[in-house]
Amino acid sequence: MNSPTHQSVERRVGQIKIVPHDAVTLLQIDRVEKHNALTAEFWGDLRRVLDELCNDGRTRAIVLTGAGDKAFCAGGDIAGFATLTTLESKRAYQIDAMNGFAALETCPLPVIAAVNGLALGGGCELTLACDIVLASDRAVFGMPEAALGLVPGYGVLRAPHVIGRQMTKLMVMAGERLDAQQALQAGLVQRVVAHEQLLATALELAAKVAENPSLTLAVGKGLINRGIDRAEFDYSVEALTVLQASAETSQRVQSFIDRKRR
Repeated sequence: MNSPTHQSVERRVGQIKIVPHDAVTLLQIDRVEKHNALTAEFWGDLRRVLDELCNDGRTRAIVLTGAGDKAFCAGGDIAGFATLTTLESKRAYQIDAMNGFAALETCPLPVIAAVNGLALGGGCELTLACDIVLASDRAVFGMPEAALGLVPGYGVLRAPHVIGRQMTKLMVMAGERLDAQQALQAGLVQRVVAHEQLLATALELAAKVAENPSLTLAVGKGLINRGIDRAEFDYSVEALTVLQASAETSQRVQSFIDRKRR
């Protein structure tokens, strides 16, 4: 028998708010004061939550969104990068994050992103790991890590399959941002919705998806995704670890933190 927690009670795991809606579960990244920037703990929390939902006997589809009215997710919390002082801690962070993206991408349950504002860095990468992306007409997508001397470790692997190699290079190398309509044209977004209607539309779509047999959805998702080779994940982790350990990246990260403190 499933516990009442899994059936109907809103709860929280770290910065993830979990809100059941019948066969659909809403996951809300809830750190409004930081534009829902991701702490290092987020990745482990995400994996645990996904595992729970896959086994709760109720959830048949997931909607992922951000709290507040301005941001889906502004990416990783840059201040947290400065606390990673050793090569091993930097590598461990990259592995944890990559495993989080992989858990979202390979989750047997369909995951629909409802992008309600800024989706930058890791936030944009989260949308790439989701199965379907709905965007508010106010949404903005970007992978600006190069300004900090980094690249989006998961995004550089998955984005070429979604938006093409050249568009990926434009976003990664030049830090080019896409508004909702541009993201739709690029294939990153499947539908643009009026801001006020976004969440209701996403929940309605998720409920429609949830009407189909769970096994059918899981098999279909697995065949469509076909996975990223584990060797590519390992290569990305090592490349990002080297970048994060470089002197120029450390200086750029510290400059970013100092500007935010002013």
